[in-house]
Amino acid sequence: MPMTMAERRNGLPQEVRKTLEANPGFADLSHLACIECETTYPSSEVIYKCTSTTFEKQNGNDSRGICGDILDVRYEFRETDPEFLKELWLARRMSNAPQDRSGVWRFRETIPFIDDPNSVVTLFEGNTPLFDAPVSAKYIGLPRLRLKHQGFNPTGSFKDPGMTAAVSIANSLSMEAVACASTGNTSASMAAYAKRAGFLPIVFIPEGQIAIGKLSQALDYGALTMQIKGDFDEAMGMVMRIAPKLGIYVVNSINPYRIEGQKTMVYELMEQLSWEVPDRIVVPGGNLGHASSIGKALHEMVELGFIDKMPRITVIQAEGADPLYETITSDDPNQLITVHAKTLATAVKIGNPISWKKAKNYVNETDGWVEKVSEQEIADAKAIVGREGIGCEPASALTVAGIKKLVEFGTDSPIDKDEDVVVILTGNVLKDPDYTVNYHMDRLYEDYVTSLNVLEKAGKIGSTFANAPIQVEADEAAIARIIEERLANARK
Repeated sequence: MPMTMAERRNGLPQEVRKTLEANPGFADLSHLACIECETTYPSSEVIYKCTSTTFEKQNGNDSRGICGDILDVRYEFRETDPEFLKELWLARRMSNAPQDRSGVWRFRETIPFIDDPNSVVTLFEGNTPLFDAPVSAKYIGLPRLRLKHQGFNPTGSFKDPGMTAAVSIANSLSMEAVACASTGNTSASMAAYAKRAGFLPIVFIPEGQIAIGKLSQALDYGALTMQIKGDFDEAMGMVMRIAPKLGIYVVNSINPYRIEGQKTMVYELMEQLSWEVPDRIVVPGGNLGHASSIGKALHEMVELGFIDKMPRITVIQAEGADPLYETITSDDPNQLITVHAKTLATAVKIGNPISWKKAKNYVNETDGWVEKVSEQEIADAKAIVGREGIGCEPASALTVAGIKKLVEFGTDSPIDKDEDVVVILTGNVLKDPDYTVNYHMDRLYEDYVTSLNVLEKAGKIGSTFANAPIQVEADEAAIARIIEERLANARK
């Protein structure tokens, strides 16, 4: 029999043990709310977009339509003393209980949507380092820069803190399968957490648009992986049409619980900063769930009394995948301008980001900024981060490239060279090793075609547990049949 939480804590000092046992922290104080019309839904409902019927005046006539906007998790927070919670969270670091070892569930008072600790699925995510970065600071033109490296998560990216939340919800809802569309990191994270929960992970990837290192993770973790002919946005559309019909839980960032898990990174960051608020937090922008989670955390931290001001959220996008930049600099920033995404930073190769409105709102609330950078700027910034001895994937380097550009050219006003800036790195350097090698061998191109060929072979090794990806046309019926067959086999 596994040890109980109390038994795991027996080795703790008595005073600490009593504090932890008196404050288990698990509760469901949540509901869902539409970010546009504020219609509410119970947290137990499997829903991703608002289904409220709205009325709008069009040409002088009433017209009926579905709101269709995305949802947010809202809470009736219990009154608590921020100083007490800071001490409680530190005390939990002394515990060996799985939920306390997690850098997400250690802060569970900030995400009270799980009341049963047995529903939690964790790989001890979070607990990622904050580095001083003198090489990058000099390159950028600042006296100091700090890098919060989310690539130190279990599967190597910032997706893990959100995935523990989404998969734990799926577990509490007794799901048997979870699905996502992905350009890489989401699929790797989802597959790992789903398998830990005993679910079938189902991945839709755009054919030829995923880094091989990330694809290898999804395959190795046992995901049913389907390569869809089309881009990420087409793969995402397929997921959203098929999953509800088959009772499969979607864990892309359209799932509001993903944002909740990811926002705990900000509590960990502030703890590492001794609760001294930086002037600016810089984050790469793809599907924009990460920027949204940072904004939501900061907003709640001010409301709850943990901090008294919000850092400026600065979102950096690739020039070829810059829908938020195009939108926020347009004549109508309330209407998303989608793009046909093109960038070697595959993790942000998204032209129709689901969380754009949340991200835009938090950028505005924090008096932040949105910028875009070229492929050359990304590649060079990535090499500089490598000189820090920590490295990062290409999408992470958007942040360093972007803040360098803003220091040089400013925003609506010059950037103070004494600004306290924290840059978020989202993925491990080994996520896209081909990019790194090609850059240093001086053979990196914005457009290129490669092929994998075995030139000589001998001593065949059998793929006893092979899990090859399935190449499929964007045919809903055919894809549904594949999934149903795999689910039936999983039930045997």
